Amino acid sequence: MTQEINFLSVKNQKKLLSSKQISCEELVKVHIDQIEKYNPYVNAMVTLSYDLALENAKEFDNKPEKQSGILAGLPVAVKDLEETSGIKTTFGSRIYSENIPTKDSLIVKNIKESGAIIIGKSNTPEFGAGSQTFNEVFGSTKNPYSLDKTCGGSSGGSAVALACGMVPIATGSDLGGSLRNPAAWSNIVGFRPSLGRVPAYDELGWSTLSTGGPMGRQVEDILIQLVAISGYEKFSPSSFDDSTISLENSLHRNFNGTKIAWAKDLNNRPIESEIYDNFMNQKTIFEKIGCEIIDDEPDLSDSDQIFQAYRAFSYTLKHKKHIEKNADKVKDTIIWNYNQGKNLSSYDMAKAEYLKTKLWKSIILFFEKYDYLIMPVTSVPPFSVEKEYPDKVNGVKLNTYLDWMWPCYTISVTGLPSISIPSGFTSSGLPIGIQIIGKPRKDFSVLELAQAYENLTEFYKVKPDFLIKKDE
Repeated sequence: MTQEINFLSVKNQKKLLSSKQISCEELVKVHIDQIEKYNPYVNAMVTLSYDLALENAKEFDNKPEKQSGILAGLPVAVKDLEETSGIKTTFGSRIYSENIPTKDSLIVKNIKESGAIIIGKSNTPEFGAGSQTFNEVFGSTKNPYSLDKTCGGSSGGSAVALACGMVPIATGSDLGGSLRNPAAWSNIVGFRPSLGRVPAYDELGWSTLSTGGPMGRQVEDILIQLVAISGYEKFSPSSFDDSTISLENSLHRNFNGTKIAWAKDLNNRPIESEIYDNFMNQKTIFEKIGCEIIDDEPDLSDSDQIFQAYRAFSYTLKHKKHIEKNADKVKDTIIWNYNQGKNLSSYDMAKAEYLKTKLWKSIILFFEKYDYLIMPVTSVPPFSVEKEYPDKVNGVKLNTYLDWMWPCYTISVTGLPSISIPSGFTSSGLPIGIQIIGKPRKDFSVLELAQAYENLTEFYKVKPDFLIKKDE
């Protein structure tokens, strides 16, 4: 029965609580038991706050006024890049290995105000850099579908915690794919909302490509979390309100005649054959949904230059103090990005801004022809957990540690809403995802198509084998 509860949807776990079939304290304990049983194998959860979680659960059970929030009573894993008042937050860095914040980040504040109960912090690479979840504070997070493989990153701990039933909801964030890549490789759903949908107190509020977002096992779980963490915040300059993101609106609709642009490799970018084949095989699913598929892709050739400039620009500000005072405690790829930023000229940044504006105009014109763009999530399947990043894709040598992440970062620079949803498995049983991208600020429509696809495929029902084996 415990395993059954752990893998129930958010809606069904909420029903158990509201009908008093289970107390909040019992629900939290069920998830604590799951963490204790399986976390030693995968290292998804790195700082645990059981006592505080149980205290909050008892308060939920004893005070009816605590039971009305959208996420009321649900255990949540918070990515260790988010500050949590009174709970250790390391950012995956030795510099902050004993850091206990006195305040919450905005996404944590909103999660808590919605009634969710923080059960612990999930692992992340150092300062969230790279799509391989490892750091020198806690070590590597392993892929639950093959413990010798990576789960991706940088929201890898959250993704694996969900895949293993340790929590029903989890937070993540995404600059170049950090919500989508680990979701694809952990057989869960990761949603990168439109920039500004989920507000944040970012140091570069006007110039960021990064956003927080929800992760879950099913699309409906994503919507419920998104309602909780979205909205206008006066100190978040790009934030906005939007009544379309509502639990009152159904995710189920007719897709007959919907036009989809099918972009397999963005003008011959490198992609491994198993990823390519899986992607192409999904066409028939969308045709069954009622969509019209057209092989076409936007011109995203400038996205690399834009992404690299904005990323380096932000690293120069955010990591100056870390590198000047503790360079020996900062990994090489962050120092490389920092130095890239230091070498940027005013012309380089002006050019990046110009190209970003030009790209936006071309994207708007592209979406006048189509309702959605669909792409792969990754260019490779999960690789060895001992490897920091791939240096080749399908035989093509890569120039930087970021290049293999092209299916995600090319979309990040557009600011468009995009979701990674499970699309099957490799021949060796490793999860793969497909990426659905919507028109500007049409986040709800992305969730609608993802829901239709999930209804026909139900890949989320395939749990990691090691969970079953450890139960035997």
